[in-house]
Amino acid sequence: MLPVTLLTGLDEGFRGAVAEDLLAAAGVLVEYDVSSLSAGAVVRIARTAAGVIDREVITMDHPCVSCAIRGSLVQLLTSIATVERYDVAIVNVPAAGDTNAIAKEISAAEELRLDAVITTVDSPTVVADLTGDELVHDRGIPTAAEDGRAIAEMIVRQLESADAVVLSSEDTTVRALTQAINPALLVQTTPAGLLGVQLHVSEAVEPGSIAAARQGEVQTLVWQSTRPFHPERLYDALEDLVAGTARGRGTIWIATQHRSRLSWDSFGTNIAIGVLGPWLADLPADRWSSVGQQHQARSALEWHPEYGDRATYLSFTGPALDLRELRDRLDGCVLRADEAVHPLTDPFAVYLEGSTAA
Repeated sequence: MLPVTLLTGLDEGFRGAVAEDLLAAAGVLVEYDVSSLSAGAVVRIARTAAGVIDREVITMDHPCVSCAIRGSLVQLLTSIATVERYDVAIVNVPAAGDTNAIAKEISAAEELRLDAVITTVDSPTVVADLTGDELVHDRGIPTAAEDGRAIAEMIVRQLESADAVVLSSEDTTVRALTQAINPALLVQTTPAGLLGVQLHVSEAVEPGSIAAARQGEVQTLVWQSTRPFHPERLYDALEDLVAGTARGRGTIWIATQHRSRLSWDSFGTNIAIGVLGPWLADLPADRWSSVGQQHQARSALEWHPEYGDRATYLSFTGPALDLRELRDRLDGCVLRADEAVHPLTDPFAVYLEGSTAA
């Protein structure tokens, strides 16, 4: 089997420098020139420390970074494995690439073994990026025209899917923030020792799950309620709730969405609320296995005699969060016992209409 290491990261220059360091240690490096992506072309280059061993221009009808990679990468890596000349292959994934999809394809190939996913972080800029509202297209990163992701989401997804992170410089806040987003991360300031170590464990973040509470330079607030949110008050408070946060996630119950278990995912100031599916209370027992294990476990411990598993549980992570203020804001969004549901208007309905269970 050919060991494979995936290298991700937003900053192309720093990611490229780490790729060179890894290549100098051993193996073959596969990289992509996506500068002509908008014209439907990506150049894939495979090289060793001695020089280029393969070069191919990949043309596409649809200019998508991930499509260009997934369509041919496994085939190339398999051919490299067949030669039995290289100890490891390093894949430098462009910023907009879908790391999880690429990792799954590599893991499914018999001739390949995914050893690690390493992400790179530019320490001086990452806190502002993680707590901001800039979009991928605002930064000029080559990607498909319909890619509406925020920079914060891109970085969070890379951190959550990685086994190790290489920081461009030591920074205690950045170190704490990356480990709060992914507690399993190995954090280093150089890539030394990361090749040939089998770090990868395929364990995605369960939709609707929360992070653990955390104190210190970076905090994580864990908040829950057995009463639903008042839809209008929650909607009006959205901007304040995510101010200064880098990552928010969990399951929410909105009074006017009584039948739908909703997910909360926030990346910086960008918020996504979607339909996870029905509550366990509305499902026959033989269908409970279709719901995430964390939600099943939580429901078993906290089942309400009237509402079943209907509840909200959220976590928010950020540097220097005012936990009391954030908790008070969330408390103020809850439907009070003396408030009726039927006369309420639902500003979320237009966004959730047509959503399907994840």
